[in-house]
Amino acid sequence: MKLDLSVLDRTESRILSLRSLYREYGYKLYRMGKFEEYDLYSRNKSFLVSGEVITFTDTSGRLMALKPDVTLSIIKNTRDSGQTLQKLCYNESVYRVSRKTRSFREIMQTGIECMGKLDAGSIGSVLMLAAKTLELLSDKYVLEVSMPDILALVISGISADGDARERLFKCAGEKNIPEIRRSCAEIGADGQALTELIAICDPPDDAIRKLRSIKTISDIGKEIELLSDMLKVFMDTAYDAHIQVDFSSVCDMNYYNGVIFQGYIGGIPESVLSGGRYDKLMCRMGRSDEAIGFAVYLDRIERLEEDAL
Repeated sequence: MKLDLSVLDRTESRILSLRSLYREYGYKLYRMGKFEEYDLYSRNKSFLVSGEVITFTDTSGRLMALKPDVTLSIIKNTRDSGQTLQKLCYNESVYRVSRKTRSFREIMQTGIECMGKLDAGSIGSVLMLAAKTLELLSDKYVLEVSMPDILALVISGISADGDARERLFKCAGEKNIPEIRRSCAEIGADGQALTELIAICDPPDDAIRKLRSIKTISDIGKEIELLSDMLKVFMDTAYDAHIQVDFSSVCDMNYYNGVIFQGYIGGIPESVLSGGRYDKLMCRMGRSDEAIGFAVYLDRIERLEEDAL
């Protein structure tokens, strides 16, 4: 029997299209339960999009939570794959508290996780898949790529003081160059390298060229070459014009390392796709695999379409 796709709403149609795309890249559909023990999320609240978790007590007295995140569940319920890559995609409901209405919300989330031994090529493939995901959602899209390890190395070269580094990270995230200069002057440091770094907001080739021209205290040559190798996947493709390298994107360094990225489409002021490499999270949860993935927030696109009606 042939499936009549005309009966699907826009969200269902997008989910099927994305699943087909991920299948082409070798990702297998992963299914999971609706809840986990609350402890899984309480130990990793800063990793969650929303720190609030909807809980209940089961018949044995355990405190359980309706799943607010998919990545943590996948890490918990899979095993290390060693030298090979374990490629999983998902289409799952997550449950969160609305920031605006304070009501409970069930949100359909789609995404991928790639776990195992990662190299520049496999990371580049995930970045390309993120770009193709955005292209399926809209022809007006931007994939913003950053490498917080480079930002951290530059800031560490400016100061060894934890409070000073924290201030500089905050200023970098806000692109607050005057405050960076003031903070550096207070500690007698040169902040030129940091101001040049966060001023970068360019396509891959231009961004790498500017990176290599920055004279830093810390040696970041290896990290620059790794980023360059990751971004080679976009060279001589139509996707290159939709990629922006921006080092003002910051993240929780307790969880993420290497590359992070955000996807935007026209008409929506917040990201509709978010991802990154999270080896540190894997380690915190007792895993030795490296990992990278992203999630697509289809509810944000739905809200745009509802407002347009």
